Amino acid sequence: MSTSAAVRRGRGRRPAAEVRAEVLAAAGRILLEDGLTAVTFERVAKEAGASKTTLYKWWPSPGALAAEAYFAQSQPLLVFPDSGDVRADLIAQLTSFVRLLTAGGAAGPVSQLIGAAQLDPDLARAWSETYALPRRELGRERLRVAQEQGQLRQDVDLDIMVDQLWGACYHRLLVLRVPLEESVVEPLVDQALRGAARHSA
Repeated sequence: MSTSAAVRRGRGRRPAAEVRAEVLAAAGRILLEDGLTAVTFERVAKEAGASKTTLYKWWPSPGALAAEAYFAQSQPLLVFPDSGDVRADLIAQLTSFVRLLTAGGAAGPVSQLIGAAQLDPDLARAWSETYALPRRELGRERLRVAQEQGQLRQDVDLDIMVDQLWGACYHRLLVLRVPLEESVVEPLVDQALRGAARHSA
């Protein structure tokens, strides 16, 4: 047991919210450093100074824990800005997302999470409920505000626009397996905002 864990246990029972936050932080560190298979209840409990019983009570599987931990780890890095300029905000957010996957080392763990979710129902549910859907809603909400401000047409399908932007990044990462670079962000945003067809006279 680590010294810090021993000190934490020595001061008595910790609030559940504190324990949960430390478990998620430990699981997030392990996931990004060593990958999905390294996220076990035994290792996470040891590093967080928590009991395995607690982890089994809160998460149905280590995969479900890893999915929620990734959301907690990525959330402060992927805050969606609202400067009043939807183009600038989309570029800023997508750049942060690509940077997390590349320089932040999340590409491998994210690929592992999505791949494992195809065979693990608990992980699939956790990935959808604790990461994919909340992040999708953040994008939709920012686009909805832009729509209300007249920066987007009223008939624009916001779900399709989210799919265009973030889906392109996942497609490169998971399907094509080609380099995902920040340089792709600006043309991706511009094409989503302006379309590809020639304008009529």
